Amino acid sequence: MEDTQLQLTSTETKEQQNQRLVFAVNGERFELSSVDPSTTLLQFLRSRTRFKSVKLGCGEGGCGACNVLLSKYDSNLKQVEDYTVSSCLTLVCSINGCSITTTEGLGNSKDGFHSIHQRFAGFHASQCGFCTPGMCVSLFSALVNSEKNDHPQPPLGSSKLTSSEAEKSISGNLCRCTGYRSIADVCKSFACDVDMEDLGFNSFWKKEKTPDSKLLKLPFYDPKKICTYPEFLKNESMSPMHLKYQKRSWYTPVSMKELNSLLVSSVTEKGKMVKLVAGNTCIGYYKEVDQYDKYIDLRFIPELSTIKRTDSQIKVGATVSISKLIFALKEERDDDDDDDEGDMVFQKIASHLEKIASESVRNSATIGGNLVMAQRHGLPSDIATLLVAVKSEVTIMNGIKKVLTLEEFLAQPALDSTTLPLSVHIPFMKPNKNGYNSDKSDTKLLFETYRASPRPLGNSLAYLNAAFLAEVSPYKSGNHVINNIQLAFGAFGNKHAIRANTVENYLLGKTLSVGLLSESLKLLKANIQPEDDTSHSAYRSSLASSFLFEFLFPLLDSNASYIKSSRVRFDHYDEKRTLLSSSKQVLESSHEHYPVGEPITKTGASIQASGEAVFADDIPSPLNCLHGAFIYSTNPLAWVKGVEVKKDVHSVVSFQDIPKGGENIGAKTLFGPEPLFANELTECTGQRIAFVVADSQKNADIAAETAMVDYDTQDLEPPILTVEHAVENSSFFEVPSFIYPSQVGDFIKGMAEADHKIRSAEIKLGSQYYFYMETQTALAVPDEDNCMVVYSSIQVPEFAQSVIAQCLGIPEHNVRVITRRVGGGFGGKAIKAMPVATACALAAYKLNRPVRTYVNRKTDMIMAGGRHPMKINYTVGFKSSGKITALPLDILINAGISPDISPVMPWNMLGALKKYNWGALSFDFKICKTNHSSKSAMRAPGEVQASFIAEAVIEHVASVVSIDVGCVREKNFHTFDSLKMFYGGDSVGEFVEYTLPTIWDKLMKSSNFNDRVETIKKFNKCNTWRKKGISRVPILHEVSLRATPGKVSILRDGSIVVEVGGIELGQGLWTKVKQMTAYCLKAIQCEGADGNQLLEKIRVIQADTLSMIQGGFTAGSTTSEASCEAVRLCCDVLVERLVGLKERLEAQMGFVKWDSLILHANMQSVNLSASSFFVPEFTSMRYINYGAAVSEVEVNLLTGETKILQADIVYDCGQSLNPAVDLGQVEGAFVQGIGFFMLEEYSINSNGLVIADSTWTYKIPTIDTIPKQLNVHILNSGHHKKRVLSSKASGEPPLLLAVSVHCATRAAIKEARNQVRSWKGLEGSDSIFQLDVPATMPVVKTLCGLDNVDLYLQSLMSSS
Repeated sequence: MEDTQLQLTSTETKEQQNQRLVFAVNGERFELSSVDPSTTLLQFLRSRTRFKSVKLGCGEGGCGACNVLLSKYDSNLKQVEDYTVSSCLTLVCSINGCSITTTEGLGNSKDGFHSIHQRFAGFHASQCGFCTPGMCVSLFSALVNSEKNDHPQPPLGSSKLTSSEAEKSISGNLCRCTGYRSIADVCKSFACDVDMEDLGFNSFWKKEKTPDSKLLKLPFYDPKKICTYPEFLKNESMSPMHLKYQKRSWYTPVSMKELNSLLVSSVTEKGKMVKLVAGNTCIGYYKEVDQYDKYIDLRFIPELSTIKRTDSQIKVGATVSISKLIFALKEERDDDDDDDEGDMVFQKIASHLEKIASESVRNSATIGGNLVMAQRHGLPSDIATLLVAVKSEVTIMNGIKKVLTLEEFLAQPALDSTTLPLSVHIPFMKPNKNGYNSDKSDTKLLFETYRASPRPLGNSLAYLNAAFLAEVSPYKSGNHVINNIQLAFGAFGNKHAIRANTVENYLLGKTLSVGLLSESLKLLKANIQPEDDTSHSAYRSSLASSFLFEFLFPLLDSNASYIKSSRVRFDHYDEKRTLLSSSKQVLESSHEHYPVGEPITKTGASIQASGEAVFADDIPSPLNCLHGAFIYSTNPLAWVKGVEVKKDVHSVVSFQDIPKGGENIGAKTLFGPEPLFANELTECTGQRIAFVVADSQKNADIAAETAMVDYDTQDLEPPILTVEHAVENSSFFEVPSFIYPSQVGDFIKGMAEADHKIRSAEIKLGSQYYFYMETQTALAVPDEDNCMVVYSSIQVPEFAQSVIAQCLGIPEHNVRVITRRVGGGFGGKAIKAMPVATACALAAYKLNRPVRTYVNRKTDMIMAGGRHPMKINYTVGFKSSGKITALPLDILINAGISPDISPVMPWNMLGALKKYNWGALSFDFKICKTNHSSKSAMRAPGEVQASFIAEAVIEHVASVVSIDVGCVREKNFHTFDSLKMFYGGDSVGEFVEYTLPTIWDKLMKSSNFNDRVETIKKFNKCNTWRKKGISRVPILHEVSLRATPGKVSILRDGSIVVEVGGIELGQGLWTKVKQMTAYCLKAIQCEGADGNQLLEKIRVIQADTLSMIQGGFTAGSTTSEASCEAVRLCCDVLVERLVGLKERLEAQMGFVKWDSLILHANMQSVNLSASSFFVPEFTSMRYINYGAAVSEVEVNLLTGETKILQADIVYDCGQSLNPAVDLGQVEGAFVQGIGFFMLEEYSINSNGLVIADSTWTYKIPTIDTIPKQLNVHILNSGHHKKRVLSSKASGEPPLLLAVSVHCATRAAIKEARNQVRSWKGLEGSDSIFQLDVPATMPVVKTLCGLDNVDLYLQSLMSSS
């Protein structure tokens, strides 16, 4: 009886163990007996733990903001395995027995920061800080794993990481603020092979320090400081887990028998939905809205999770991760020296796999899952293409096991949920020595892989991928015989990877020649046919020809004169090479107003790195908090007949829920309001129709995504979707006369003086998405007495307060909007954040419960509006010398459906357009009202487009008169007199303030411009398939100061609290304000209150609309300096109040300490709080910023890829308030400009609905697409009497300098086009062409010639 009882107890304990989930987070134990199987690790961490550093940036594994370190313990090997995963994709049920480390687990402000945190702060590598925790974890993972390799032991305080490995550790992380250079320096500072001289500007040492002393100055790195896997977890019993949650279950079978049993039972349970789980990364690409009943974890079945290597193949289990496959393929075979070529194939496959997805995704994503997505959903898989090329096989199971070739597997009908791949068999390739020539012993195996994608590394789908395998033998003619060849292509707009069988059969057994290669390319074009509606279809077909040409051309007889002279060189990726080279930062700082002007680290940078900085969505949810998501229109103009929400939700809020006395208003500007929700009529895609409120953000998002809107277009005119259609319908917004700019000069006279005229040239410019790392977010909490407290990530809290009050029909004093910090704004968190906060407030008002939202990335991208698209027509008159005499412009600006800030665009654009002396400048602006989402301010709104227009005109004129474009630029530079004529004396200032000529000359020398021009000419002459271009471009950017409030209060202990109207967006506003406060208060000259001591006493606090009124907009680059001036006015009052008291106390006591002075001030009832409202004088509110940049690029003529080799910038910051902050602003703005000019396609469909709505389809710059070398000189141009301590703005103007990259690309394309003309036998130059913005790979390749390979081969055949 006792034995029976003991057995029952033992069984019960085992069952209980099976029904619990045990793991650790930052060393803390968590045990769950019930959890929704669909819950991601990110959702769990953010909602059920105190660890909020993991951020939701995209929900796709594409940004790295949610990266965590996952550690597993192998009880057999007694080893811990550590790797990063994307917590937004990882299901919490899949981490049983694992340990999770977030950046909070590395260190904090109380216990001490980790050296990673300290170095991020010290290298000025964190601006808004939203992406920084993920960056820290990615770097930490690389450091942890480097300790496990067999590299030599590094110097104390360093790691085993190489510089290349350190850089690549963050290649899967996105940052919109910094420009990456400083982040790369942080990573390389840990590398064992780094040259300390190569590290950029930081707060740890000055340039004159020796390398050894520099290493000692860095925060010490101790690789043993952090234990990633706690001991208590090693003692936990990790039995196969079976968790139940309501009607859903999670199963963990450990054998094929158990799996089969589960699958069979699933078939019999009709209506039950089953999900087979391994890495779960599929949800990053194919968003799930279904709720599954069964989750079956496949990772613990040995047959599916192991890799077996034999002499003939590698057998890879279906649940093996891509990272583990890469490791296995890289392992060299020691047993057979003759197998070098086979190893070569594996190594090249591995190298290619390292370029796809991010490391955190590769660590989880499985081979089987990738192939199933390719088979079932048509994923453009690189893996499928590579494995098809080497004739891989797949074992699948559907009741019985079956072995198929991968081609057969892909061609099958879509697999159902009960059919799964078991393993993939990758053959070990050997030459079969069975060639068509007599000398079989010389047969060689050739293998190459190719991919053309918007970025070389990371999360980016290829335009086309390919892999080619060939066996060739030398032939007596010097050419090669093709004994066997396999050509695989994928991602070109077809359902799956295919073999080009027709081309293979044509080449088989033939001797390679130019003619044969030419004919094979013709056959290939017929073979590679993208399906209808495939984007860039002609470009993709051209890539196929380019790749095959690159593979076979080197095999041609290299002794043939017509080939020998062709100078063919092809690029190949070098994984050991660093992405970035050493860059120079020259910062001219001033000590006159110490500590203003000092490059101190950004306030809050360390807590941003450690994850302690609180963003709006990090605020804990109040009791009974609900979550909202927007239902938006997918129709540009239609009646909304009804909305059907298919999921259970708490409420659906629409315009009908606006309270009596309230208004349907979601945003407003000086130029008019924008409705919160569509009424019966929706007038654009992306317009808010309703706000779904549910018990969680996930459920709200799913409900909104699956909601059905019933549209009716009866009796409606067609929507206006183009600016041309707007002109036809006279659909415009009015521009108030007081902000419409004035014409300059006499246009008729200027045209009469011209020797040449270009008439009606056209430019079209598209939009750009903000891509702030933190999407729109708000939390509304009902308060007593009919009040509402709203926490919003917004650049204009004051306006949100007004809009919310107007919507709810309550006084503004009943609405309190609080903003601590914003995770990136760039203008997108100004007007566009208002309706998000207002929708939460309306829902909270209706339900009398707290309501919050964190807008998902797709919805944010569809609703955002972004930068203004426009169409420009220009006519220009000019002399034969290149001097322009008149420039009339007709500009149509697509404003969308609401005015927003669009009427101010003409004023903004003219400030940048007037950068050159056009002789006479006339213009006609039309602000077109269209059925698109309203466009809004984005960093340098209008100015960046205007700067491009100016350069396009200059380039066009230079092409017509055949004069070097640099000479034409200089010919049209302003004199000081013409500058005053174009801008007016108030903006221009004194003669000494016109620093552009000095900057221009300084840049030419510092960039070694003339020598590089000659070097590039030689390079282009010697290289057929790579062309370089270089361009030097100036900017003039006019900015305006706005009225700004400030308040400084000294507390009883001598600490100081500062409030300003400006919002900290990452631009260093708080830092500069602290410096200004310390500088002003040190005038009291009190012991214990020098500049540094005061800095430690100052805290700048969050914006609160009931505390600091009239905060206005944080925009336009000048809010930092205006806030500093407001604070200076406050401090002047406090100094005046305290100096007299200090003098009286000194007379009594001899000397006075700061703390004592403040104590006595309190005792004597001295007012220790001062407020101010800085209103700039009209004559000094506007001024011009100057800068110039040289950019050098290299264009691959086969793919259209543009590499930015070097950029040199000289920028005038006046006397910088903080050179380190301004340096970060210059670099970040420049790189964001690169995105606009080169990368970011904000695509829409025929209805105007955004289709570039994810990290998969929208590409911002990344560490592998920025300039390889970025040199920046922050010029201290001396005193500017009317500026705030002689400082100038840095946030927006440098963005305009990125046009130099576009111009350099144009120069390279010009060389390519001239080369094509020579192949055609034509003389002269082909320099008049329009290079679109953005100049993406398809755009560049098209201009270089989609048929350039064919033309080249034809020229060879003609010459031979």
